[in-house]
Amino acid sequence: MTRRPLRVATHLAPGVLPAYAYAARRMGDWLTRPAELVVAADYRRCTADVDHVCFVCSIPYLLLEEAGTILMEPVAAPVLRGPRYGGRPVYFSDVVVRSDSLAVAFDDLAGSRWAYNEPYSHSGFMVVLHHLAATGRPAAFLGDWIEAGFHDESLRMVIDGRADWTAIDSQVLAIWLRTMPWLRRRIRIVATLGPSTVQPIVASRRRLSDEQRSLLRHGLMGLGEEASAKPVLHAAGIDRFVAVEASDYDDIRGMLRAVREAGLLPKWWDARWAEVTGRTVAAVS
Repeated sequence: MTRRPLRVATHLAPGVLPAYAYAARRMGDWLTRPAELVVAADYRRCTADVDHVCFVCSIPYLLLEEAGTILMEPVAAPVLRGPRYGGRPVYFSDVVVRSDSLAVAFDDLAGSRWAYNEPYSHSGFMVVLHHLAATGRPAAFLGDWIEAGFHDESLRMVIDGRADWTAIDSQVLAIWLRTMPWLRRRIRIVATLGPSTVQPIVASRRRLSDEQRSLLRHGLMGLGEEASAKPVLHAAGIDRFVAVEASDYDDIRGMLRAVREAGLLPKWWDARWAEVTGRTVAAVS
């Protein structure tokens, strides 16, 4: 009898897709069932508990957890390659300007045009607002807020002059700089925000048993030692995966709380989130 597929969804940047496609295939192997990887269009899949496993940004995970509308738990997260990460499951947000910009520090960005990928991204949006809250800056520090949709588009807007700066997930930026070395002549990093706990891999408590979630967790922890996995993971800047749990995201919970308490979230932010997640896709058995 053909076993039902393991549905895996990714909400992360396209540059890391090959690594997560490989991880999805191996998760299917460990659970002895075929794996289907879906590039998610929005967060309604999370609300509907459609998938067995998701690669998801921490802010949507925390918002859904907060509302009690996600039945998933973190099982693992990547440890990125490079000394700046210290062998921990963390990442940074690199603040980028054009190479000819007069800005040399974050303070120099006051009143200028900020391009961000999307408003429920930690690395591209929330960590910037948290930096304002932590340093006592008002929302007025930011000039024009320009939503780009994706990290690559926000960077493109900086390069072609439609925006003055953006904040980029350090893993994503490292992949671009390695595969497109010409970028080094076009951009400069003027500040680094973080570290923050890196995006989790979450597994459904309803669709997967405790034993199955444990199998996935331990399989992912050993994935970095597999000879065939190493080149795929390294191309995505990943050294290995480690086990994580909900409490490991207390740092990001604290950042979100600080931003809210400082009144830095735009008025439309909560309403738009409710709209994005309120119309769920049909549940799949």
